[in-house]
Amino acid sequence: MCPLDGEESKVAAEPGIAPGGAAAERGAGPSAATSGAGFTADPGAPTSATAQDPAAPPLGDKSDAWLLGRARELIALVQRSEKHEQQEIITRLDELLHETQRRGEPLLVAQILRAAALSRLISASAPDEAGRQLDEMLAHTRRHGATLLRADAHALRGRRLVLAGHEDAALTEIARALALLDDPPSQELGLGRRAWDRLLSTALNDCWIVLNQLGVYEVAEEVITRAHQAVRDSAGPHEITMLLMNRVKMLLGWGLRLERIGRSDQAGERFRTAASMAIAVEAPFAESLFPRKAGVAAVDQVASLASALALAAPSDAHIERLRSLRAAPLYPYDNPLLSIALARCLESIGEHKEAFRLLMEDRHHIPEEYPQPSMRIGLIHELARFADRYDLGDPRATLADYAGALEAELWSMRESQSAALDTRREHERLSAAHGAITQQALQDPLTGLPNRRALDDRLRTFATSASSDPLAVALIDLDGFKGVNDQRSHADGDDVLRVVASTLRDSLRGDDIVARYGGDEFITLLPGATLSAAHQAMNRAVTAVDELPHHLSHGVTLSVGLVALRTGERGEEVLSRADAAMYQAKRRGGNQIASCGEAADETETASEGGPTSDAGQPT
Repeated sequence: MCPLDGEESKVAAEPGIAPGGAAAERGAGPSAATSGAGFTADPGAPTSATAQDPAAPPLGDKSDAWLLGRARELIALVQRSEKHEQQEIITRLDELLHETQRRGEPLLVAQILRAAALSRLISASAPDEAGRQLDEMLAHTRRHGATLLRADAHALRGRRLVLAGHEDAALTEIARALALLDDPPSQELGLGRRAWDRLLSTALNDCWIVLNQLGVYEVAEEVITRAHQAVRDSAGPHEITMLLMNRVKMLLGWGLRLERIGRSDQAGERFRTAASMAIAVEAPFAESLFPRKAGVAAVDQVASLASALALAAPSDAHIERLRSLRAAPLYPYDNPLLSIALARCLESIGEHKEAFRLLMEDRHHIPEEYPQPSMRIGLIHELARFADRYDLGDPRATLADYAGALEAELWSMRESQSAALDTRREHERLSAAHGAITQQALQDPLTGLPNRRALDDRLRTFATSASSDPLAVALIDLDGFKGVNDQRSHADGDDVLRVVASTLRDSLRGDDIVARYGGDEFITLLPGATLSAAHQAMNRAVTAVDELPHHLSHGVTLSVGLVALRTGERGEEVLSRADAAMYQAKRRGGNQIASCGEAADETETASEGGPTSDAGQPT
């Protein structure tokens, strides 16, 4: 509900998301979905969750860019809506999620899953539902190799744990996220550089939210600096505003924490830096996507910016502005910060009792789900300071002692948290590196398929299993591949191998295993498939390769030797029989499937020349 929490400030600048509503539908197609910049408000776009045109096309007729843009609008809207309205918005996001899951585009699904979970975290009304969706997002991003969004899922799980009061577990999730982000791949899922940088910035910012909530300011500063660097070259007014406002809030919280442990000079430096940023934010704020009053200065609309000026130099010049913001806050979670700033300005003109009354009032009205323990303690500490200095309240001594003891404990906890975070981050980084090395040892670098070592492991597992389920084994050799290497180039040959590998994967079931056996040979394992069903499946693969455009396949086709694993048969034995069957297909002219050593009727069926289409048959 505030820039500090990164929702209004961050989500509105969601990477990979185009401006929403009708504006996105009229945009420039997929490129609009990755820019996130140059937003102009569309007077025809819906401004609430229910403001849909009854004559509008159904979601199935909308573009991917429109769906992403609509999710962006709804996330911005949920932050400034009442609880009963928030549930309607969540329902709308669930409808978008259902449609994107029907389409099945991995990046689109991951981002809408994120939006659906985030709406529940913002409303704090359905944290268990958010947990289930974040688990789904984590599994989805791991399955599709979406590293940045996988890190973001960990970061949002950390946020949920903070809401539930599990701060130590939240740090573990942030450590996992940062380990993934410390050395991410340079590109994935076909993203361009700009969209990639924005996704990186968003994931880092989600980590920053949790670190800032927990008061781990040194690491939070490092993370938000990285987030800024990620979009430094492409940031528009909204991104600049977001980063400045978030850093202002962090610096103010940091300064108040330093004050409470007696480091007043360092605290003053933080307040002055925050005030400079509050002034600098005026120009980009006027062009940002934040809900705002046109022609009104940012410092007169955003409590954190007004508080920064007041804390840097408390005086009566700020009182009227702070009172106005306190009466109708744009971001309610800013109230404790605003009250401290207002109390110090009242103190500067001798209004000690009024300042104390305001602090007491806000202390009793902090919501139970308030996400920043450090700021709550800051308010209590300010009360203790007033009570002790001006002989206010009852009993002031107890209050001061309580606040001081609590702060000492929290400061010690903060240092422990920083050390624990560093340790876990390094552990996760090393675990990820070990996993990557293990994965590389089992993966063919050219095609991305399992290599022969991985194949041997899987085949050995099937051969020694007590299960009676059938297993079909196909050995595949490329017809005409040598001519590609000889007459064109080895680079063209490598391209053909990659295309064939991808085609084989796409032609078979999700649980079938396609591995590169060596050179231009592949092995396919079809668990649970009889020889007849496997023949139908492999025939689809032969047909798919045969029908590839010539500039992709260069005329290469497949010869397939197909056999079934026999009871007690070793892996090398079944592969030897598959190899013999493959040479039978070669002798008959290639571009076909052959079996040997099986029942006569199956052999006869398998030896028919040329592929036929069995695309509609189950496998």
